[in-house]
Amino acid sequence: MTSLLCCAVALAGCGGEETTGPQPPQAPEVELPQQKTASLKEAVKTAGCELKHPKVSGENLHAERAFKATDYNSNPPTSGEHTPDWYDDGVYEPGTVAELGKLVHTLEHGRINLQYKPGTPQDTVDKLQAVVAEQADGYHFLLYENTTKMDYAVAATAWGHLVGCREVNDDAFDVIRTFREQYIDKAPEFVD
Repeated sequence: MTSLLCCAVALAGCGGEETTGPQPPQAPEVELPQQKTASLKEAVKTAGCELKHPKVSGENLHAERAFKATDYNSNPPTSGEHTPDWYDDGVYEPGTVAELGKLVHTLEHGRINLQYKPGTPQDTVDKLQAVVAEQADGYHFLLYENTTKMDYAVAATAWGHLVGCREVNDDAFDVIRTFREQYIDKAPEFVD
């Protein structure tokens, strides 16, 4: 997937302290639908998505172990025990974010994790990358292929919040935009 930034260098540097990590996402040459609403509730309803607020757990609970999807109360996870280190902001090639505990830790730091189901067509991945890039050049955003066998085609998570869409239609981009606006940097441990 040449349109995605490779994060091998960033992964090597994720050891519990922030590193420069991947460059902000580049917007592929795709046309995104114009934003129709700034209301998350309206966007979710129009797109046919689901907004959930699972019980928050695991704040500041670190463990050096491999975490599985079944360790969490939502899929994809929105909070819970996690590793002491984390992934950097950016766009990741499929298969490069295998450590679920690192992904959950990013949420505790106020990030938005945007993930798509394996097998997603490249043109859809390009549109997801473009919507990430249009949002303050990807500030506090991670985009990657899901590894938890989620039921959604695309999902965005924040600490204690999840929005999932079973299909990536034009209205799903308003869902992503408004979810980010509402929940970015709203977590127990802000890390710039």
